Amino acid sequence: MSAQTFSHVLTVAIPVTDQDRTKALLQRLGFEDRFDMELQPGFRWIELGLPGSPMTVSLVQTGDALPVGIDTGVRLCTPDARAAHATLSAEGLDVGELLDWETAPLMFTFVDPDGNRFYVTENPKPA
Repeated sequence: MSAQTFSHVLTVAIPVTDQDRTKALLQRLGFEDRFDMELQPGFRWIELGLPGSPMTVSLVQTGDALPVGIDTGVRLCTPDARAAHATLSAEGLDVGELLDWETAPLMFTFVDPDGNRFYVTENPKPA
């Protein structure tokens, strides 16, 4: 058996056209600032996380090598999917159908202003 190579996932980078706009949106949805700095001229790195979670999302400026409109693969948990669905709709986001299957928790997708897709799953008990 080999030794463990990695200890955890630190952050997931998401390309955006307007870092301030997306940062403000995520803050309205409960994310908190973890890091925001221009690391070199023209390259700003922003990290936001949910309270109590060590993992973050990083908002990076889009470019040729980092196009917007991606499937982020980011799965967010909520204690109330119906309320989260309503909140995201009220934000004017493109929110998918609330999937209510007998064999799975409530879930849906939403797309940010840059066309990046996120997933939401109801989990009434925090992990």
